[in-house]
Amino acid sequence: MSRWKPPKEKSSPYITPEGYQILESELKGLWENRKGVVKAITAAAAEGDRSENAEYIYRKKQLRGIDSRIHFLQTRLPSLTIVNHKPDNQTLIYFGAWVTLAKTDNTEVRYRIVGPDEHSFEKEFISMDSPLAKAMLKKTIDDEVHVKNTIQPTLYYIVDIHY
Repeated sequence: MSRWKPPKEKSSPYITPEGYQILESELKGLWENRKGVVKAITAAAAEGDRSENAEYIYRKKQLRGIDSRIHFLQTRLPSLTIVNHKPDNQTLIYFGAWVTLAKTDNTEVRYRIVGPDEHSFEKEFISMDSPLAKAMLKKTIDDEVHVKNTIQPTLYYIVDIHY
């Protein structure tokens, strides 16, 4: 039995200006953090036997994680397209829209459609690649949004759209 997995579907290359700035500042912060970790590795390596040095092993693992994220950001940032304009027709849902949805039990939820690199449930940002966002794109107020998931299908009604 093989362990081959099909490659992941490519995520959308769009991002808001705010999201791009956050990723850039994260990259700068990682470079600063990396300097401190390298100094800690050097100090731990000077203590002697590295095979049983927990500090050395931990810091090397931390450095691998930082380097991995730096590599990802350095490859991803140049390929992103910053979307900093509003669409001509603001009655339809497009990238960057704030959308208020009503569920069938009359509770409301509000989301902003953003790029996959900046989605955050705390900020109510959802990725444009998510099933809900895909179902909402190009819809307008009072349209129904059907989202099929593994548990049960969900129905929403679009209440408000603004940019």
